[in-house]
Formats: sequence, C-alpha cells, structure tokens
Amino acid sequence: MEGAEGVRMAIMVGRADGAPTFSLRQFRVDAGGHTPRHAHDYEHTVVVVGGEGTVFLDGEERALRLGDVVYVPAGSDHQFRAGGAGLRFLCTSPVTRPCGEPTPGT
Repeated sequence: MEGAEGVRMAIMVGRADGAPTFSLRQFRVDAGGHTPRHAHDYEHTVVVVGGEGTVFLDGEERALRLGDVVYVPAGSDHQFRAGGAGLRFLCTSPVTRPCGEPTPGT
C-alpha cells in the first residue's frame, strides 16, 4: 500500500482457502517502519503477536505490545508503527474489501 515503509503482508487464510467472509493476514513491520495513515469503509481487528510499537487511531496514539488487541471501526483513521524490536500482528478483514494490493481475501 502506498505510504507504507518496512511492511510485509502475508495472507494466512483467504478466498483461496474457501473463506467466505473474513481473511486473516499477518503483517511484519520492520523496526522504525509503519503502515500508511488511512481509513477503510469496513471494520477490522488486529492482534499483536510479536514486538512492540504504537497505533494511531482516531486522533490518539497508544503503545502496543504482545497480546494487545485493537478494534478498528469502519471509517476510523489509523496507522501502526513499529518500535525498535519491530512489530508483528494478525489482522482480520472482509474477503470482499480492498486494502491496497492485493485485496484482503486474495
């Protein structure tokens, strides 16, 4: 996605697996990297599974660490930033909605 720095995404479960509703993606953000600040017309949920960082969500920034869960409502401006150890998180999103390339459920 344009504006991302040091971010890699892998689809763990998606349309190719027969998922009819949600996909599960894994994001790895290098130390100092970040996703672009953006919003979607759909909700999604993020679970931190490694490293640490911050999330900017609707005008507020908060720290993230292993085990944290973030609910991102539809239309909410958000961005994830990695700290010095990098950041790894899982994200659920609808298989039918685009989020840059490729689409979440591809």
